[in-house]
Formats: sequence, C-alpha cells, structure tokens
Amino acid sequence: GAAEAVISRGVAVASGMVLTKQLIAAPANVCTPPAVADLLKSMCDESDCLEFKLLEKEDCEALKMGSYLAVAQGSGFPPKFVDITYRPKGEVRKKVALVGKGLTFDSGGYNIKAGPGSLIEMMKFDMGGMGAVMGAMKVIGEIRPEGVEVHFISAMCENMVNENAFRPGDIITASNGTTIEVGNTDAEGRLTLADALVYAENLGDVDYIIDMATLTGAMIIGLGNDYAGFWSNDEEMAKMISESAKKGGEKIWQLPLPAEMLELTKSKIADLKNVGARAGGSITAALFLQEFVKKTRWAHIDIAGTAWNFGNSSATGYGVRTFVEFVDKLSKQ
Repeated sequence: GAAEAVISRGVAVASGMVLTKQLIAAPANVCTPPAVADLLKSMCDESDCLEFKLLEKEDCEALKMGSYLAVAQGSGFPPKFVDITYRPKGEVRKKVALVGKGLTFDSGGYNIKAGPGSLIEMMKFDMGGMGAVMGAMKVIGEIRPEGVEVHFISAMCENMVNENAFRPGDIITASNGTTIEVGNTDAEGRLTLADALVYAENLGDVDYIIDMATLTGAMIIGLGNDYAGFWSNDEEMAKMISESAKKGGEKIWQLPLPAEMLELTKSKIADLKNVGARAGGSITAALFLQEFVKKTRWAHIDIAGTAWNFGNSSATGYGVRTFVEFVDKLSKQ
C-alpha cells in the first residue's frame, strides 16, 4: 500500500545517500577515477534500466575537450568521463542531465594549495558533486520514475603537479571552441565542468541541465556550511529547484547571474579566463559556466560549504534528495 511505497522510497533515498557519503569519504588513493568508473560500471551491469557509457582520454580528445583534459594531464591516472543513462519504461516526456564535478583529488596544481586553511588534506571531497549525482543515480535506478530520461554525467580526473601538468598562463580550448586563459590552476573545477556542460547540451533535446560542484571557497564565506548557493538562467526552473530542495529537506539559496559582472571573466588574450576578481567569486564562477550552455534551461549548485561536515569529519550526502525530488517533480508533470 501507500505506506510501503513511502518506506521503500525512503530506503532507496537513504541507500543513495550512503553511496554518496562513501564516495566522498573514501581517500583519494582509493577513490581514483579508474576505480570509480569500475564501481559505476558494475552498478549499471546489475541494473536493467541504467546504461553505462565511458569516454576514455582518446574519446575526449576526439570531442576536443581541451579544457577538461588540461586539468587531467598532470595526473598519473587517466581521465574517465562517465555518462550513465536512466531510461524509463514507456514514453520519454522530459530529458534531464545531472552533471557532477568529479575531481577525485585537487592539489591546486601549480597554484598549489599551500598554508593553513588551504584544506589540501581534505581535497578527497572535491568530487562531492559527482558523489551526489551518482547517489541520485542509485536512487532513480531503484524508484524508476516514469516519463523522464536522466543522464548522470561526470568528467572525472585529478588535478596534480608533474612535468605534464598545465601551467598558469596556458591557453586552452574547450569543446565548443571557446579559448580560456588559465589564470589559476586551482580554478580547475569550472574547466572540467565546461566540457561536461557542452557534452550534456549536445546530447540533444535536453530539457534541463543541473550541475553540482564543490566549486568555490567564496561559497563557504558567503553562505556557510548549511546552505548551498544556486544560479539558474530560467526563473521557472529556479523555482522548481527551490521547491525540490525544500521538499528534500536541503537548504539552498538563489544568487544572481548579473550580466555586468561577466566582464570579470573576460581575458585580453583569450575568450575567457578561469578566475574573476576576488569579489563575488562564486558569481563569476557561475557566469563562467553559463558561457558553456547555449540554449538549454540550466542551473548550477555550489556545494563547497555543504558537502562535508567539518564538525564530525564526515560527508553529508547533500544534493541527492534535491536531485531526486526534481526528477520526481518532472515525472509527475
């Protein structure tokens, strides 16, 4: 009956959040891009509604993902770009792409995270967005909402330092042809997300794209550790996200996408640069990402403050419930 349905849904959501917490809490020497890709493949192999697709380095090169690959090139582990598709039984009325930042470790690169407060020892949690996306994948694969096709996407890699690593001052080219001046190698998340967003939109007929990322330290300063910030290019979608987060019991706050601040992300020698000014750092990061979504309704959720509980040193599982409620809302439309 109704009670059993509520309980089984609750169990599914909890199991998805446990997966998210395990992925984020696993140390970076264990939770490597190849290891995560293997785990996700085995999960999809056991499901009859989840389809696993893996883009290897050469596939990403063929798609000209120069922005993502620049971040990955200093690591001993190859990049792994995953696209998992949930296909509902029956007709597809809506198509959604959930994109998670998947930095399994972030040293900062040549702009290395140094000094007290740099949190370099915590950077296993820099794949918090990917963790939430894959937790949602587990839930949706179990509760099987009708009418909505969902893509769970992450451009996974490490940001490391070796003789092959990208340098401050490099100019790289994303898969949509946009050139980017690397002002700081530690603003790498947006570089991986840029190519993932282009890929998501190029899937075709996508109604909504949501990316989630532990993106900026400025987010922690701005909203603290309980609220995530989010941006959207569509007010109706923004309302849906606010409602989904509220229903899921996750705190979220909408922030603006002011066109006049876009100048801060422009470069004199390339189309864009990957750092804005010190002021409004989370906003300029969101504006940078928006440049890689042409026409699709899109939202960006910055979970830098909410992915990890520093009080008890554990992952929170933030984001899973908002994603699941959002898909559920579309399913019921």
